[in-house]
Amino acid sequence: MLLHHVESSLGTLSPSERKVARAVLADPTSILSMSISRVAQSASVSEPTVNRFCRTFGATGFPDFKLRLAQSLASGPSLTTAMVSEHDAMPEIFVKLTDKAMCSIQDLRATLDIATLEHAVDFFCQARQVAFFGMGASGSVARDAQHKFFRFNMPVVAYDDGLMQRMHAASMNTGDLAVVISHTGRTRAMVEAATLARDAGASVLALTRCATPLSRVATLTVPVEVDENTDLYIPMMSRLMQLLVIDILVTGVAQKRGRDFLPHLARIKHAIDGTRLPD
Repeated sequence: MLLHHVESSLGTLSPSERKVARAVLADPTSILSMSISRVAQSASVSEPTVNRFCRTFGATGFPDFKLRLAQSLASGPSLTTAMVSEHDAMPEIFVKLTDKAMCSIQDLRATLDIATLEHAVDFFCQARQVAFFGMGASGSVARDAQHKFFRFNMPVVAYDDGLMQRMHAASMNTGDLAVVISHTGRTRAMVEAATLARDAGASVLALTRCATPLSRVATLTVPVEVDENTDLYIPMMSRLMQLLVIDILVTGVAQKRGRDFLPHLARIKHAIDGTRLPD
């Protein structure tokens, strides 16, 4: 969607174009009924700046941009997928973020390739041991993945520390699997850990965007294409989509293992029966 493109490009726009972008994201529906002079006034920029902003996103000018914006809004699940503004109260925050989450899920569903997911499931089923690497928000995803995948009776570790990632990656061997999770795919420590694991003979599965330094060193990339500017905002939708992909892979591995593996999962489940207080 056009709004997602605008939001993800905030960090690369000029300061004046960024003002126009924030005006568009704050109330995209109102933009459709505004003149270029009105938009320029509301964003405190000149009319040529508004036109330059429109051309940045492939439009020939402001009228063409409004047409593209209208088409984008009509085809999307909501008119409120823009970022939260400083004046938004809880009702606006709730609607905008839940709508954006639903839109991100639809985008993920449209872009994920089933054959790639099946290939990734095979990596897990054939792995001698698995190491999950993630830093920052992706570190919590790596720990969540460890919590789920250890149930499959294979050695599983998760590291969010760069030095531990490097040491473990260097100690891996053929038959091991390193799962490297990064939204940007350009965090130096993550790319270097992936390279060390690959050079040691391990397979490297990356959960990241396409055409990134991390995807280029990975054996296989499961693309998690989420329009989110993590240079400016706390990662939110990218983390949710990474968790969803992990759940899809966990379910795929469970299906691949078959019914003969169910008693093992039942024993693990039974082990925590006595840890809860009665209703």
